[in-house]
Amino acid sequence: MRLNSLAFRLFASAAAWTLVVLPATAIILVSLYRQAVERNFDARLNVYLTSLVASTTQGAPTKPKEPTNLGEPVFGIPFSGWYWQIKPLDGAARPDFVSDSLLDQQLELPSQNDIPPDKSLTRRAYATGPEQQRVRIVEREIKPAGPSSNPYSYAVAGDASEIDRDLAEFTTMLIAALAVLGLGLLAATYFQVRFGLAPLRDMRQNLSEIRSGEAERLEGEMPEEIRPLQQELNALIQSNREIVDRARTHVGNLAHALKTPLSVISNEARTHKGPLSDKVVEQAEIMRTHITHHLDRARVAARSSVIGDITDVDGVLQALKRTLDRIYEERGLDVEVVSIPGLKFQGEKQDFEEMVGNLLDNACKWATSRVRAEARRGERPARFMVVVDDDGPGLTEAERAKVGQRGQRLDESKPGSGLGLSIVADLAHLYKGSLALEPSPEGGLRARLELPVA
Repeated sequence: MRLNSLAFRLFASAAAWTLVVLPATAIILVSLYRQAVERNFDARLNVYLTSLVASTTQGAPTKPKEPTNLGEPVFGIPFSGWYWQIKPLDGAARPDFVSDSLLDQQLELPSQNDIPPDKSLTRRAYATGPEQQRVRIVEREIKPAGPSSNPYSYAVAGDASEIDRDLAEFTTMLIAALAVLGLGLLAATYFQVRFGLAPLRDMRQNLSEIRSGEAERLEGEMPEEIRPLQQELNALIQSNREIVDRARTHVGNLAHALKTPLSVISNEARTHKGPLSDKVVEQAEIMRTHITHHLDRARVAARSSVIGDITDVDGVLQALKRTLDRIYEERGLDVEVVSIPGLKFQGEKQDFEEMVGNLLDNACKWATSRVRAEARRGERPARFMVVVDDDGPGLTEAERAKVGQRGQRLDESKPGSGLGLSIVADLAHLYKGSLALEPSPEGGLRARLELPVA
């Protein structure tokens, strides 16, 4: 896919959206899962806390009694990460009771860090326990029975590495799942874009076939959104053909309308001898030449805009070679033609024959013994060249500039009107090509004709 294409834009926008949504989804899900794990862990700690409160306040004493075993061996293993303590809130430096796992240490309580309690006077927070362990603490304020009793802080702490471990496992699985999902979405988007834009690729192929002459209109069943475009393009192609046909008809009518009066003028002038009649005949022939020249340009301009005309280059060159061999047989000219098989000219056969025929005929007129024509790929894309060399006397730079002008002839002994190279240059220009004259390696003149390839 190219950067400046509909397919890339659609795929890139979908990919960008996927890359934004999936990480955001992962962050939200990890946060929700952390909250759920913390709630479950707090519920577990709350069970131990409730059991601790019940065992120390049984019988409604005025101060907590020494608790019994909570039924969990981890509270008896030193620095296991699971601890409990009971501490008065009257500013005492040491707690009254602690679990065996806490030894002579005490917990960093949430109330000491100004963590606000909830409706049940319970505080929850993370803290650093003994041996720099990260623990989760649940703390609750309990006031024993009796009007003069002081409130106590009951706290139970659990190893927070369990939360981190569960969260890490969930995050790993979530990332793997979202990565697979993201890759699947990107692949689905890619195939969706390719499938959705397939009718446009088919239309492009159909237009290429029309341009190369293999088809005359856009065929096939198109999606509802593209069908109006197909219909409009077919109507445009048909309209173009009709305009060209009308232009050809007008050109032909104009040619006949002008040539007949000129013929009458010429004939009438020839019947009267004298300088005036000679001048009229001369100017009438010049007018005829100009009319023919410009009508041919108009005709080619109309044809060059027609979609779908292609010409086999090698076939035309071989036919011209056979014709020139017969014409210049008595002079013994060696006419050589080299071409790439399958090379096509994007234009009408008649125009290509006229351009290359003029170049070859001009080379044969001036050649001493050898003329060579080669068709090859051009230096620019979508272009090909026909290079014609002869071993004649050649031309200087000034003569090459002069001979390209319409009606200019350097040697009146050779037959012709002086319009050949000018017509070739005009035709090449109408097909957005070019004609260049330069010295030939054969010693004479080289004509290099560049034209569009089909």
